[in-house]
Amino acid sequence: MQGRMQDWPLTVDRIIDHAKSWHGDREIVSRSVEGPMVRTTYAQVHARAKRVSNVLRGLNIQPGDRVATLAWNTARHIEAWYGIMGMGAVCHTLNPRLFAEQLVYIINHAEDKIIFTDLTFLPILAGIRDQIPTVQHIIVFTDDAHMTADLPGAHSYESLLSQVSEDAVWGGFDENSPAGLCYTSGTTGNPKGVLYTHRSNFLHTLVTMGADVLGIGALDTVLPVVPMFHANAWGVAFSAPAVGAKLVMPGSKLDGASIHELLESEQVTFSAAVPTVWQMLLTHLRDTNGTLSSLKRVVIGGSAVPEAIVRAFRDDYGVAVTHAWGMTETSPLGTQATPNHKIAAMSDEDQLRFQLKQGRPPLGIDLRLTDDAGHDLPRDGHTFGKLLVKGPFVVGEYFKGDGGHILDDQGFFDTGDVATLDEHGFMQITDRAKDVIKSGGEWISTIEIENIAAGHPKAELAAVIGMPHPKWDERPLLLVKLRPGQTATKEEFLAFLEGKIAKWWTPDDVVFVDDIPLGATGKIDKKLIRTRMADYVLPTAVAAAASAIALAAPHEPKIYAPEPETHPEPVAEAHPQPVAETHAEPEADHTGWSPAAKPTQEETYSGLTVVTPTLTDTPAVGAAAEPLVPFHAEPPVETHAAETAAPLTLATASAADEPLSFARPKPAKRKGGGFASFYLNLATLVALAPAVMVGAGMLGTRYGLMDWKTGLGVIALEWAPKVALIAVAAGLLGIIIALFSGFGRYWARALMVLILCGATFGAYIWARQAQVTNPPINDVSTDWTMPLTFSQKMMRERGPEAIMVEADPIRPLDSAPYAGRRIADINAETCAQARPLLLSAAPGAAYAKAKAAVEQAGLTLVTDDPASGRIEATGRSTAFGFKNDVVVRLLPAPQGTRIDVRAISRVPVADSGANCARVTELIGAMRS
Repeated sequence: MQGRMQDWPLTVDRIIDHAKSWHGDREIVSRSVEGPMVRTTYAQVHARAKRVSNVLRGLNIQPGDRVATLAWNTARHIEAWYGIMGMGAVCHTLNPRLFAEQLVYIINHAEDKIIFTDLTFLPILAGIRDQIPTVQHIIVFTDDAHMTADLPGAHSYESLLSQVSEDAVWGGFDENSPAGLCYTSGTTGNPKGVLYTHRSNFLHTLVTMGADVLGIGALDTVLPVVPMFHANAWGVAFSAPAVGAKLVMPGSKLDGASIHELLESEQVTFSAAVPTVWQMLLTHLRDTNGTLSSLKRVVIGGSAVPEAIVRAFRDDYGVAVTHAWGMTETSPLGTQATPNHKIAAMSDEDQLRFQLKQGRPPLGIDLRLTDDAGHDLPRDGHTFGKLLVKGPFVVGEYFKGDGGHILDDQGFFDTGDVATLDEHGFMQITDRAKDVIKSGGEWISTIEIENIAAGHPKAELAAVIGMPHPKWDERPLLLVKLRPGQTATKEEFLAFLEGKIAKWWTPDDVVFVDDIPLGATGKIDKKLIRTRMADYVLPTAVAAAASAIALAAPHEPKIYAPEPETHPEPVAEAHPQPVAETHAEPEADHTGWSPAAKPTQEETYSGLTVVTPTLTDTPAVGAAAEPLVPFHAEPPVETHAAETAAPLTLATASAADEPLSFARPKPAKRKGGGFASFYLNLATLVALAPAVMVGAGMLGTRYGLMDWKTGLGVIALEWAPKVALIAVAAGLLGIIIALFSGFGRYWARALMVLILCGATFGAYIWARQAQVTNPPINDVSTDWTMPLTFSQKMMRERGPEAIMVEADPIRPLDSAPYAGRRIADINAETCAQARPLLLSAAPGAAYAKAKAAVEQAGLTLVTDDPASGRIEATGRSTAFGFKNDVVVRLLPAPQGTRIDVRAISRVPVADSGANCARVTELIGAMRS
């Protein structure tokens, strides 16, 4: 027997239908990519979404076809979102922060037929257009007035919509039909697709509307900072229209100042974003003494929320924070840290402990915690285990069957997270399974250490990774990015952690870095950090390895093991015992290294500049007070006189001297000597050719004999590397010819060819490596929150051929590092010293100092305007003579004058750090 209720398919077109019918006049405010704010309503979005459906039908899109979007959070994106799903196609949101190879793979794997995109991302698509054969059309979210010819064949969104009616066939399909497609970030291989159904999205929407979950209501004004390409904007793009909340879409401006402007101007009450966004907002508020007059609640997810952020929102601005957890595979909501009746009765400080956890599952999500054998683990808040999930909006299989069977025999999906569950049902992620540190057979949570370290007043970001250790397998290494202008020591951070974590969790070292890289979804990119720190060796690892070599007598090991207390507290002891080698008092097996007493040295690990203690000046002492063998000492090499070769002097005067021991006729009688001499001369010229070509390209470009595309692009970067490879091959062949043509006669020329070929090959490898590793940018600024621009006079100087001067430029999504990322973020990582200068001087005196610095740098003044506090100048690069333009802006500040500098090239090629050096030099000169 079946029930007698109506069969009403749960399809997402009904969500926007409901919004149009019952709160159609509710406003959607959007910051457009073109710049102005755009105001529309749910009724207008509904009508335009139906036009999108008709456009797609006109372009031969059928139900089930994949249609992609590569766009920011805007009203047009919402229209396309519902227009695609409303006619039965699959809305595939693309993440522009992925690498080019990943983006190409995803588009081809999904077999996208159409891509909707913003003007911002046209360079990305232009770079990969010939690699995505399934894409038939590209539609640009803009009008004819702003449409560009950068991507031939692309369509203007507004032009297409104006040609069709809003009377469209809408809905009417099975609720289990596919609706959306999101791909995982692909940190451990190719990204995998998660294919949502209409039913799963609808049920997820109903769950998120609950008061104990997102709790969005009709009276709310909602700002979804989390992108729509990040797991459906956490469902906000569905739940806000469902309840009739006002939507505020931030567009491409996600910095602290821009977000604060929207929060205040639109009186936002609810927002959702990853921790890094909120950190930028709080930093902006602190620097500007800003306030949050309307904001009541924020949801933080994507990575664990630092305690400092929760406290700042709560104590300084009266904003409630809900910590949530989920993943692409869970649509994405999995848990939320809203209090139950027992926790609500606790003090604020006790409640905070639960707020920092990922929380409890809502209706529709079931959680399990198991060991490696699949046995359920207790809900005691301490036992670590694998986190498994199950529910009607949890993935059952990846798109196209990638990854094979992904559910266990009970239908649970392994999240890849390591977690605990407490007696209140609150789950806490302790780590990703691939990130957890296994020290002495026990697990250490990197996330917990990171969150506490990030709460240090001087810390901006913190990351923890496991480093190899000869004794414990792995030990924690803490990396800290300090707030601007701050300095700190290792001891400060270790003291800050003391009493907040188990003693055996204490990091063995603290490294201060210029920046901590974030991945495509805003999470800390530990894979990249591990790559950058691959050559780093923990001081305790050096000491442990040296002790293992040197100590003859066995000694009692110190064991890292979990402590019995649930929440460790500092305890005063009459005779404290050492627990970790980083804190041990001098004793029999101590290494003798005292960090506070030793000088430091700077080291660079693949882009991360760190300060580490100098260990080589203090010998380690063993139990018997005998000097230790140096850790990297090589064993003595035994030499045998009979095997010692004499210097290679191949004289041809004596027939008794046999070259090398080859039995061959005298060189004078060998035929072919003329050819060998000719060939070695030719090989010498070929080996010199790449350097000559690069020099010619430099001189020709610098003195106007050829344009930069020819001098740099063709001669230096295309022809010279190819000739270099030919030179290497010719040189190796020359050595062979010399060997068989009388080495005694030709060894000098053969050696010269070998040296030249080695130098050529080395230069070629260096150039290729520099091309890959150098930041592919040519625009550096000290302020991206209020971007510096050029005057009309300078723009005329730059000319129409110069690259655009954008307010917030983004790297194209090509195969180079930093692809698809904001130039502002790349600046922060690669030119951290480019920061605003605050001079304790009146604007007039500061201006004179700034102008003197510009002239001293050898730049040619173009604009000299003391009244507006603007200096503009131009200079040339040393090698090719490329012109780079500089603008200096002076603004009154409470303590004097603030000075900002921006330097940008005119040609679209990487400047190899020239503009960073120029900005740094100018700031330094003004400071002195």
